[in-house]
Amino acid sequence: MRLPDSLVTPAPSRLDPDHPQYELILLHHRRALAAGEPLYPDPVTGLWVMTAEGLWERGSCCDTKCRHCPWAER
Repeated sequence: MRLPDSLVTPAPSRLDPDHPQYELILLHHRRALAAGEPLYPDPVTGLWVMTAEGLWERGSCCDTKCRHCPWAER
């Protein structure tokens, strides 16, 4: 199952575009996607974050407010 391109960028409700590290976070996310990795270490906190594609492959939202949830309201 391939993630639609429109769902790669996080919904603003999950990652505010005004976040001071927004571009850095997206860079790490894009690198993980390009490598086919389902997780990446958050460059701000060091915690592991699931990629949008990793979440998409699960098939549904788990309601834990994941940063890259492809089912989040946009």
